[in-house]
Amino acid sequence: MRSLTVTSAALLACAAAAAGAVPSAAAPAEAPPGKHEVFLTVSGDADTWIRGVLLSCVPEPSGHHPFAREACAELDRAGGDFDGLPREDRICTKEYAPVTVGATGSFQGRPVDWHRTYGNACEMAASTGHVFSF
Repeated sequence: MRSLTVTSAALLACAAAAAGAVPSAAAPAEAPPGKHEVFLTVSGDADTWIRGVLLSCVPEPSGHHPFAREACAELDRAGGDFDGLPREDRICTKEYAPVTVGATGSFQGRPVDWHRTYGNACEMAASTGHVFSF
């Protein structure tokens, strides 16, 4: 249990460092110049596991995301709105194994702080395209 706590704390620290300073209640309307990166996370039920990658789309797709080009294209089509990501018609089981995804950082010069929980990994994949496929 201690190693899980330490690992989770380390990943959260990396997320905060990658996203810059934690935004205050009065977040700026635009991200600082040169900061066009989004730290994406996927975590299992009760944070039993967590994964994260840094996605940069400017000047071209890069980072450790295995589908960076596709993820950036989908975010561009959605206008940077994570709620507007492409939805895929997919039949998913009714298994309840919640998966929480998050995005923190900057996209198209605008701050991003978005989180959503899906009933299982299939529902997440059907709702977020390539963005959280890592």
